[in-house]
Amino acid sequence: MRILTKVCGMLLACAGSGALAQADAGALAKKFGALETVAQASLSPDGGKVAFTSEATIGTVVYVADLDAGGKLTRVMSLARSSGRITSCSWSAATRLVCRAYYVIPTPQGLISATRMHAVDADGKNLVEVTAPLSSNARGSYQDGGRIIDFDVEGKQGSVLMTRQVLPDDTIGTRLGSARRGLGVDLVDTLTRKRVSVEKANDDAFAYITDGHGTVRVMGTASDNSSGYLKGDEEFFFRKPGERNWQRLSVRRENGSGFVPVLVDGAKNVAYGFDDDGDYRSLYTTALDGSGAKTKVLGKPGFDVDSLITIGRNRRVVGASYATERRETEYFDPDLRKLSEQLRRALPGQPSVDIVDASQDESKLLVIASSDTLPGQFYLYDKTKRALEEVLPVRPELEGAKLATMQPISFKAADGTMIPGYLTLPQGSTGKNLPAIVMPHGGPSARDEWGFDWLSQYYASRGFAVLQPNYRGSAGYGSAFFQKNGFQGWRTAIGDVNDAGRWLVAQGIAAPGKLAIVGWSYGGYAALQSAVLDPALYKAIVAIAPVVDLAKLKADAMTYTNGPIVARFVGSGPHVAEGSPAQNVEKIKAPVLMFSGDRDLNVDVSHPRLMHDRLTDAGKAPIYVEFPGLDHQIADAAARTRILSESDAFLRKNLGLAE
Repeated sequence: MRILTKVCGMLLACAGSGALAQADAGALAKKFGALETVAQASLSPDGGKVAFTSEATIGTVVYVADLDAGGKLTRVMSLARSSGRITSCSWSAATRLVCRAYYVIPTPQGLISATRMHAVDADGKNLVEVTAPLSSNARGSYQDGGRIIDFDVEGKQGSVLMTRQVLPDDTIGTRLGSARRGLGVDLVDTLTRKRVSVEKANDDAFAYITDGHGTVRVMGTASDNSSGYLKGDEEFFFRKPGERNWQRLSVRRENGSGFVPVLVDGAKNVAYGFDDDGDYRSLYTTALDGSGAKTKVLGKPGFDVDSLITIGRNRRVVGASYATERRETEYFDPDLRKLSEQLRRALPGQPSVDIVDASQDESKLLVIASSDTLPGQFYLYDKTKRALEEVLPVRPELEGAKLATMQPISFKAADGTMIPGYLTLPQGSTGKNLPAIVMPHGGPSARDEWGFDWLSQYYASRGFAVLQPNYRGSAGYGSAFFQKNGFQGWRTAIGDVNDAGRWLVAQGIAAPGKLAIVGWSYGGYAALQSAVLDPALYKAIVAIAPVVDLAKLKADAMTYTNGPIVARFVGSGPHVAEGSPAQNVEKIKAPVLMFSGDRDLNVDVSHPRLMHDRLTDAGKAPIYVEFPGLDHQIADAAARTRILSESDAFLRKNLGLAE
């Protein structure tokens, strides 16, 4: 069964696959700039259908492939990119989908985000909105369209538990009015749209967790102060079996410490979650019987355990994962551990194999295989038949392409600390005397991992060596490595980034005078600030959606409820001015190219605009490209193709490379 040809032939403009032509820069940019044909996928409860979201030219399209009918494909709904995008779909019944749409909305006060939930039949019929309707007299911004937190409630397919935002009503004082506000839970029939309140709205609630069988057992709260700003800490409460009153479970401090529950196992009467284990995070269970008994399930010295692996509609816990040089999964279920290893060995190149979804009886599994040179391939595994069948590739444009390998490396920072990272070298190169790019990740509370990366792969295909350093301030390596975060500790973080560039030169990988830096979000900030710290190191700078002024970042955040939290994260003191590229443009010597979307909620578009103006005023002649209607991800194939082609031309010009 191959669904790809049907998708490309009937509904999408998929570029041709095959070997990459080194000389054809425009074709390469188009191939790597293309969005994922499969952005998210899910398997129906009976295992007979796969639903997937796809990023087409017009926007997001949702398809259903009938596996029992040879992969017959049906387009069931879509959303124009100018309106928003569909982020995920799941099955509420064997023939019914519920999909979540995300929007960025300009208002007189600034940009806001909003979500809505929609249900649709597998044949595209009966499309309705299942977000709770709002009274015309409601006061406030109705941003949260709800999330599904449980399926098959009371054993009925199509019945789900769904969170609901409640706003106060202007008709308070009348029989119709209500002052109640906050987040609650409704029991919703996605077939008839009938809904019943299960949890009344709590003004401080931001999340609920069920036991996977229709009972809400945990609630997360975050209170605000008299000015309406969040205080910072989060509290979690639980219920004993059969009881309705809430008892405190744990507190997550603003610095990230404390037990954070993510799943409830009703049979064991425990909550799974992550908590500090010395300098690192580990997976624990905490009893929900009032004893507070906590048991360590999995820890990995030197690394944070950060992901719980579940399977099926009831989210059965089967393992956990963490990232070392590569992401490792430890299965608690011996059968799945054995199956995962068998599948990995059976597939070409022995890629990572992850379970995406399962049928209700777990007899059929939707899995994805991926690696540094494999962007992703979905398979259906039938346990009964012991058969593995191809379903969909994630990026058909790159099928058959010989991609560059990503090598885990480490280098010594100026103070002697070993900094991990990933080096991608052009296919067929000697690995020496190359034009080279340092590419710091965003966040800063994130990290790069081994696997396919469309940016580094594109630049490698154009002959560049690419080094992605996990500088101090990155997540996943414990609190000591995280230090004060990449803003308060910018000198250390940016120092590590620059030491990555010096390592490329010292190893003979980077040719003399052929070193550049490219970054997105915090990575864009790092690209600009690196030139403030060492103006002579890089010969060209590409910054995508960059933060450029730390004081402005704090001020921007004050229009949102988490404003003071952001302000405390960035901190106060001399580092704010010293660590702001826009306040230090006179130190930047290398040419600068910037890109941004004008609907960016993560980093306001005024940041790159400010940097452009400051550089221009200083006589630096920057280049700035702005994409209307796009947000922080710039999730548009044409825009991403332009980013790749124009950054490549910019780098070649300023590094003195031939076209």
